[in-house]
Amino acid sequence: MFSDSQEATLFLGVLDTIFLFSYAVGLYISGVMGDRLNLRYVLTFGLCGSAVVEFVFGTVTEWMAFYNVYFYCGLWVCNGLLQSAVWPCVVAVMGNWFGKSGRGFIFGLWSACASVGNILGAFLASSVLTYGYEYAFLVTSAVQFAGGVVVFFGLLTSPKEIGLSVDSDTGLRPVERDSDSQRPLMSDEEEEEEEGGVCGDPPRAIGFLQAFCLPGVIPYSLAYACLKLVNYSFFFWLPFYLSNNFGWPEVQADRLSVWYDVGGIIGGTVQGLISDMLGKRAPVIAVSLLVAMGALVGYSRSPDDKVVNAALLATTGFFIGGPSNMISSAISADLGRQDALQGSQEALATVTGIVDGTGSIGAAAGQYLVSLIESKLNWMWVFYFFVLMTGGSVLFIFPLIVGELRSMCRDRQAQASQL
Repeated sequence: MFSDSQEATLFLGVLDTIFLFSYAVGLYISGVMGDRLNLRYVLTFGLCGSAVVEFVFGTVTEWMAFYNVYFYCGLWVCNGLLQSAVWPCVVAVMGNWFGKSGRGFIFGLWSACASVGNILGAFLASSVLTYGYEYAFLVTSAVQFAGGVVVFFGLLTSPKEIGLSVDSDTGLRPVERDSDSQRPLMSDEEEEEEEGGVCGDPPRAIGFLQAFCLPGVIPYSLAYACLKLVNYSFFFWLPFYLSNNFGWPEVQADRLSVWYDVGGIIGGTVQGLISDMLGKRAPVIAVSLLVAMGALVGYSRSPDDKVVNAALLATTGFFIGGPSNMISSAISADLGRQDALQGSQEALATVTGIVDGTGSIGAAAGQYLVSLIESKLNWMWVFYFFVLMTGGSVLFIFPLIVGELRSMCRDRQAQASQL
């Protein structure tokens, strides 16, 4: 399809950009839909629809020997829109089942599902890659479609579907059922206010602009735009970088790249637990991102050694993937449950869509910039670009960091005065 490898590399960057822009637009829409429609139906539609598109993109086109740049781009736009239906809805489902107590640890551990999927997907695809790349698309799309079927028949989107509710202090307890199975879990104060009105009218879903203007949503959205740019650049470009820069076989490069996700899994869980213990999230993220800037510089100078490279990858993933998982899950849930909602509880999916959608816009722009910087300069400048974007994430949440640190100091002073 292309005259040289450089032209092909640029097209890969264009595909990544197209996917992420369509994914970002879809997130703004699917978040609003998730607060208004049945979460199970939205999830199933996104999973199964995306699986069909991926099957056509990678398998059917190869079997039919049909190769067209515009057709590939159109399919990838559809794929981005369909996949965007998933994340806001699953965060809302988790919010229905778990309260604020321990949210950092629980959501940090749970959000590792994306990294586990990356790891399993890389091993699954690489195991059949020797038979042809169309089989990698065939196997992964089949697994994804099966996951959509399981969700449709097996997912309980809320404890109320089985006659239970969640109390953050006492755990699950029986309640009177109602027809609204999508209402997010209420905080302690909100439960006391509405406990007698469970059977009343369900709360209205919050508007998109109202959700966008909630305290903390814009700073975290902009910070996530910078951070997701770096995180997704590793996700999309790491196997290519390892193969291109070190000359390692594609299968080995795919399997080595999973160490970045391993670091992200551990980072999201550990940092979430620390944020629960402190009662604050922004300072934990700030420290991690500052260390991540040094880790990026260190990884850019990794020697031609697979063991050293894997160790540096895991370290970088810990300090970049960890904050990324926290913002997209626990912090999004915090923002969607804050006191400023004033009784409107249908906001979690909308807020998650805004945060993740803004992050995807940054990631989309970044993928094209990565391919451009690499083709015009070299990979070292790409890593300098990553360091700059990581620093930008800290700057965007700096007012929140200062505010939470001051709050921590006031709390300690109050405890000291009581002693």
